[in-house]
Amino acid sequence: MRVLREADLIACEDTRQTHKLLSHYGISKPAISYHEHNERERSEELVIKLLGGLSVALVTDAGMPLISDPGYRLVHAAIDSGLRVEAIPGPSALLTALAVSGLPTDSFHFGGFLPAKSGQRLRALDAVKDMSATLIFYEAPHRILETLAAIAELWPDRPVVVARELTKAHEEVLRGTAQDIHALLAARETVKGEITLLIGRATGAVQDDTPLPEAVEACVAEGMSRMDAIKAVAHSRGLSKRTVYSELEKAKDA
Repeated sequence: MRVLREADLIACEDTRQTHKLLSHYGISKPAISYHEHNERERSEELVIKLLGGLSVALVTDAGMPLISDPGYRLVHAAIDSGLRVEAIPGPSALLTALAVSGLPTDSFHFGGFLPAKSGQRLRALDAVKDMSATLIFYEAPHRILETLAAIAELWPDRPVVVARELTKAHEEVLRGTAQDIHALLAARETVKGEITLLIGRATGAVQDDTPLPEAVEACVAEGMSRMDAIKAVAHSRGLSKRTVYSELEKAKDA
């Protein structure tokens, strides 16, 4: 609330939605639309205002800016222009869903929205099938049944969680196999709301506890280049390449 009151300008995904919040707290500030259809042009415009000394607060309708929401182009342009960027952590469906899922939280992979086309969706799921990590995706309500059917065919034994309308009045968390949850949702007239889909490791899957430096060296010993080894270990553990590289540097300095 303090930042919204102090900002010179508020960039909103939907000014109508944000005005409801501002009006509720008695905040009167100029607002400008910033959404997926005007993000490129607005980013340039807002950077000019920032360079002129104004402070801009970026908000989205729900969730956290940039996380499957507008904002990346603006942040990237601001950093390129040498401007200061600050984040105020806010609600994020993927982390909220992970926290209540009951699935392992030590390592997870967020894949954003799954592709709308079935063939592309299957390829996206196949690309992460070997990750030793909890998989998290966003999905549209009109596609969730089709996606659950695909998961039931690919991974019938994996635990699945469908978290719907998190932090809202009709919040619901469904746990079971993809087939179980598909049957529950298929019995309803309609499925509504914003959905976060989580997929656990396959039943019986074992987390590789080999220290990262040793895992990388093992790949190198098999003939991989060091960079390819880092990529392979990062992919298999559901980690970023930077995280693996950082662990290698720590081991080197130890």
